[in-house]
Amino acid sequence: MEKSIGLYIHVPFCKSKCYYCDFNSFSNKSELVEAYFEALKKEIIIYGERAEGYEVKTVFIGGGTPSSVDSRYIEDVVRLCRQHFKIAADAEISLESNPGTLSEDKLRAYKYIGINRLSIGLQAWQNRLLKNIGRVHSIEEFVDNYKLAREIGFNNINIDMIFSLPHQTLEDWAETVNNVADLGPEHISCYSLKIEENTVFWEKYEHGEIDEIDDHTDREMYYLAKRQLAGHGYGMYEISNFALEGYECKHNLIYWKAKEYLGLGAGAHSYFNKKRYNNLYNIEDYIKNYMEYEGKYIEGEAIIDEAESMSEYIILGMRLTCGISQSEFKGRYGIEIMDKFGGKFKKLIGKGLVEHKAGRLLLTQTGLDYANQVFMEFIDID
Repeated sequence: MEKSIGLYIHVPFCKSKCYYCDFNSFSNKSELVEAYFEALKKEIIIYGERAEGYEVKTVFIGGGTPSSVDSRYIEDVVRLCRQHFKIAADAEISLESNPGTLSEDKLRAYKYIGINRLSIGLQAWQNRLLKNIGRVHSIEEFVDNYKLAREIGFNNINIDMIFSLPHQTLEDWAETVNNVADLGPEHISCYSLKIEENTVFWEKYEHGEIDEIDDHTDREMYYLAKRQLAGHGYGMYEISNFALEGYECKHNLIYWKAKEYLGLGAGAHSYFNKKRYNNLYNIEDYIKNYMEYEGKYIEGEAIIDEAESMSEYIILGMRLTCGISQSEFKGRYGIEIMDKFGGKFKKLIGKGLVEHKAGRLLLTQTGLDYANQVFMEFIDID
């Protein structure tokens, strides 16, 4: 049976760097776009050979803001992937975008080349909050872009939103959730803000200019999203993700089910042939290595032994609201999960954080709030 794989392609360019963002993305390197995509094309060709015998089930073009570059670069990449990888006929092909970087011409180009899932970063419905977090678009631009994407024929759209933003009230968040749900996208992602190092928000936090929202308010916002989205017909299938039935993100499910994927582009991560590794993060180094040295690009590499594989399988799988299947675990590792980890799971069940239901182990409602406590049980197992 042919093996399947997911493909992630990183586009590290942005119109402007958001204050909370610690991703490998840059707003001041537009002069490198042409050279970057030439290097990326070389990587696609090299990996197309290495992934012979694999069928690509999903392609995810992320960043950065892929929609910030000329659409011809995205078209070239998708065409080249089709030439050098075996892309499934029904593959989910996603592209991340931001309002204000989309246009009718770009959207038509994406649709023509076969992109069938569009992810739009909204984050908040209030223009004052968008300005406070360094976004360069307005809510009006978002609505216009969303409607335009619908008119052009995109029928699988995700909207990203963030809660626990500085100066965001519960009322602000309720307005964001309800207005987005009223638009009816097929998928909604709700992330709690984490102030990360090497971001503008980290500097502001260190200087006392902003505070983190307290845990109680953060949880109130989370519960509100779960209630309101359920009322609009969205099923919560992962800690931060909600979808109409049948529209769960297939690419992200590859990550959460600890399946194989290839990451192409600067800083992209891969899990392939029992190894985890990442490309060079620095854009200039990535370009130089591909253009001059034909792909000596790996910055970090780790062989995943069986113990670590089990740990990752459990931690990632427990993010899903359906949890992990005991029969799937046995099929993958040849042992019963309760024989190996029964003590840990019994302790977590006793604490009310995990439940045992129909052959699956999953987080309880309380466990969703204390998920990191559950995950810590399975780090560094042997």
